[in-house]
Amino acid sequence: MKKKYIKYLRMFVFGFLIATTVLLAACSGRPNVDWELSVTGAVSSPTVFTFNELADLPQMSLTDVLMEKTRGEDEFRSFDGVALALILNQVGAQDGFSSITARAADGYAVEITSDELIDGIVALKDGGDWIVNTEPVAGPIRLVFPATPANRWVFQVVEIVVNP
Repeated sequence: MKKKYIKYLRMFVFGFLIATTVLLAACSGRPNVDWELSVTGAVSSPTVFTFNELADLPQMSLTDVLMEKTRGEDEFRSFDGVALALILNQVGAQDGFSSITARAADGYAVEITSDELIDGIVALKDGGDWIVNTEPVAGPIRLVFPATPANRWVFQVVEIVVNP
C-alpha cells in the first residue's frame, strides 16, 4: 500500500511540475513575435535584430513622456525598451553621424537628427504592457524620442539607416 501511495504521489508531483512550468512559460514570457529591425548605413557591423534579441538586451524606462499627437489630445505615457544609443554602439555607428533615417513597415520614413535622438529608445512596451498586445497597429516596436513630438516617432519600425 505504501509503495502504491508513493508511486501516485510521484506521478502527481511530476504532473504538477510540468503543468506549472507550462503555465509559467505561457503567462510570464514575452509574446511570440516574428519581427526584425535592420540597422545599416554608416556602421561597422550592419545588423538585423529580431524581436527576441531586442527583448534580451538591457531595457530602460522612459516615464511621463509627453506624447504630442497630431490628432486627439496630447497625453503623458511611459515606455520601456532598448536605448537607441546602445543599439548604435553595438553596430559601430560612425562617430559624429548626422542623423538616422527610420523606416516603417508601411514605407513611411523620417530623418531624425542626432540632436533629436537624445534618450531615444526602441520601445517594446507601453505602460508596462507589450505594444504588440495593447496596440498591434503601433507595434510590435516603435521608436520613441522624448525630445521630439510624437508625429516624428516611428511605429512598426523595420529599418534604421545611420547617415554620415
